Amino acid sequence: MTKTKDEVLAIIDEKKVKYIRLWFTDILGQLKGMSITRGEIEHVLDDGQGFDGSSIEGFVRIEESDLLAMPDLKTFRILPWSVNDEKVALFICDVLKPDGTPFVGDPRYVLKRVLAKAAEKGWSFFCGPELEYFYFPKKDDVTPLDEGGYFDYSTVSVGTRMRKIAATALETMGIPVECTHHEVAPSQHEIDLRYQEALVMADMVMFYRLTVKELAQREGYYATFMPKPIFGENGSGMHVHQSLFNGERNIFFDPQEARYHLSAEARHYVGGVFRYVKEICLVLSQWVNSYKRLVPGYEAPAYISWGTRNRSALVRVPEYKPGKEKATRIEVRSPDPACNPYLAFAMMLAAGLKGIKEKTEPPPPEEKDIFAMSAEERKELNIDCLPGSLEEAIREFEKSQLAQETLGDHIFHSLIANKKVEWDRYRVHVGDYELKKYLPWL
Repeated sequence: MTKTKDEVLAIIDEKKVKYIRLWFTDILGQLKGMSITRGEIEHVLDDGQGFDGSSIEGFVRIEESDLLAMPDLKTFRILPWSVNDEKVALFICDVLKPDGTPFVGDPRYVLKRVLAKAAEKGWSFFCGPELEYFYFPKKDDVTPLDEGGYFDYSTVSVGTRMRKIAATALETMGIPVECTHHEVAPSQHEIDLRYQEALVMADMVMFYRLTVKELAQREGYYATFMPKPIFGENGSGMHVHQSLFNGERNIFFDPQEARYHLSAEARHYVGGVFRYVKEICLVLSQWVNSYKRLVPGYEAPAYISWGTRNRSALVRVPEYKPGKEKATRIEVRSPDPACNPYLAFAMMLAAGLKGIKEKTEPPPPEEKDIFAMSAEERKELNIDCLPGSLEEAIREFEKSQLAQETLGDHIFHSLIANKKVEWDRYRVHVGDYELKKYLPWL
C-alpha cells in the first residue's frame, strides 16, 4: 500500500534510519543510484534529487546531463540487513528532466507508457516472472555448491539455506514470495514472487536480484543471474507468466473454450508475441551469453512454438488450475533473468497488444518434442527459430517498428549502439576454446 510522505518520514524516524538509497536503472537494467541522509529526504520527496546522467549507460549527452531522481512512495522499503551497523531505507525513483517532465531514457517510464495504452482499454497487465540463478563459491569459480536437481530438497545444503535467507528478506520487505525450490542444474535455484501488476513486479525484480546477490556475498558466496554460466548444464531463464485484467475479470479467460480456456484476446495476444518475438528478442535476451542458453536440449525455447506440456516451447499455457479464471495465463519462456525487467515487460505487452489490435492468430499448438523433429518436419509445421546469436538479434531489432515505437528513439538507438559494441568485443576476442582446438595443430 502507498504511504504518504508523512507516514514514510515517521517510519524513517521510528526505525532510526540515517541513510536512504535512491535507485533507478540504466537501459541495460543495471541498478544505479545514490545515498542521501535523513536530513535531505524531506525536500527530495518533494523536489527530487539532482544528478549527472552523462555517465549512465544510455542516458544523456554531456551537454544535457542534468536529471532528477524522484522517489516513488509506493516503493519505499527498509533493508532487512544493516549496512555498517546502520539501518538503510530505499526508494525506486522515476527519472525526470529538470522541468519535471519524464526523461525518455528512463526504462521505468517506457513500461509506464505501455501500461497506459492498456489502461485506455480498461486493462491491467499482471506478471509473474520465475527468476532462476546460481550460487558459486566466488565470482571467478563456477564450481557448483551441490549436485542437486529439479525440486531436490536438503536442509543441510548451503544453497538451500541461502535461498531461504533471501526469501525471508524479501518477505520482510513486503515482497510476497509464492515458493522457492532447487532448479534443474547443480547449484541452481529459484524464488517465485506472487503475481503482481507489471510495474510493481518490475520494481520487485530489481529488489530480488539485489537481495539474492547481497545476502550471498554476506555468507561468503557469489550469486549470479548470468544466463549460461556452466557448459553442458541448463541455463537460467526468467519465464514470465502474464495476463490482462479488467477489474476482477481476467481478459484471457473463456469458460466456453474447451482446450485451454483461452479467450480470443488471449489467442491474439499469443499471436502478437509470435509475430514480433524475433524483433524483440534483443530486449528479452540482451547479452552475448544469453544465446548460449537458447539452444536445443536444455528446456530453453530455441524454436518458436506453443502448447501446454512442451516446456521447451516459446509460449506455454500453464495447467496448474485448469478452468479457473484468475489462474488462466500464458507463460513466455525466452527471457532470461539478466534482462531489464522494465523493458522486457513493456516489449512483451506491446507485442501482445498489437496482436489483439490486429487480431493475429497464432499457429496451431504443438505438443510433440520439437527437438526430436527433423529440419524438414519443422519446416512443414512452419516452426521458426529465435535468433541464434546477439548479432542476429541486433539485426532483427534494428528493423523493428514495434521496438522503436515502444522504446522511443532514445532508448532504441542507445541500445543498438551498446549491443553492437558488445558484439564487436566478443567477436574479436580469442578464447580458450580456440586456443585449445587450433593452437596445437595450426
